[in-house]
Amino acid sequence: MLERDACVLMMRRAGTGFFDGLYSLPGGHLEAGESVRMAAVRELFEETGIEVVPDALVHLGVVHRLSDTNRIDFFVSATQWHGTPCIREPHKCDDLVWIDRDRLPDDVVPYVRAALARRSEPWLFEFGWDGEGVESSVTNQIAPSPKPSR
Repeated sequence: MLERDACVLMMRRAGTGFFDGLYSLPGGHLEAGESVRMAAVRELFEETGIEVVPDALVHLGVVHRLSDTNRIDFFVSATQWHGTPCIREPHKCDDLVWIDRDRLPDDVVPYVRAALARRSEPWLFEFGWDGEGVESSVTNQIAPSPKPSR
């Protein structure tokens, strides 16, 4: 996620067959041998031309969502970056815009909207098991693991 002046950079998906016509954050899938941060750096550059180093990425949270298969999405934010965002994959995106995080349009991918509503990090939540686009359970903070009993 890139954020400036309370706005986040969002792209409208097009031609992918996955949430086409809806706004989402830049992102994608891990490739073999990639860490979450390495994939975020690669995907951000491939999609927007923005350059960021892995050390400038902060983990925000995780969404476990029901999809065609179980999916786990990691959300990270860049604290520093270089470049001017542009559409580098016009076959996958037809609009790139800074959107006020508190005034998201209706046409945002539902689990992305739910993630952007989180303000305290880190967070973890599940999405989609209670029906269409409805969160099943939400935890604003990741709870520490219970201590083993002796």
